[in-house]
Amino acid sequence: MARIAGVNIPTNKRVVIALRYIHGIGPAFAKEICEKVGVDESRRVTELTDAEVIKIRETIDSDYMVEGDLRRDTSMNIKRLMDLGCYRGLRHRRKLPVRGQRTHTNARTRKGPAKPIAGKKK
Repeated sequence: MARIAGVNIPTNKRVVIALRYIHGIGPAFAKEICEKVGVDESRRVTELTDAEVIKIRETIDSDYMVEGDLRRDTSMNIKRLMDLGCYRGLRHRRKLPVRGQRTHTNARTRKGPAKPIAGKKK
C-alpha cells in the first residue's frame, strides 16, 4: 500500500484516481502530477515501482499544498474573515450560507435541522 502525503492510497485503482484520495488533489492536479513524473495514467498503483512512488511523493511535497497544510490555510482564511468582521466573516460566524444563497426557505444543510418556534400554531 502506497503512502503519499500521509494518506494510504488504494492499490488496485488507477494512479490518476488513487491520487484524488489526497485532500487538495482533484482530477486536473492528478493528471498534471502524472505528466510531470512521467507515469502513464492507465497504470494501477500496484504496478508502480518504488522509485516512481517516491518521485510522485516528492513532486506533491514540493509543488502542491495538500492535506494538513491546506486545511490549516483554509481555516486560517475563514478565521481572518471572522476577525475582520466583514460580511462573509459574519455569515461564517452565524453558520449561514456565505455566497448569497437564499435562506428564507432551503439552506437546511448549513443551518441544520429546523427548530420549532413556540406558540406558532394555526
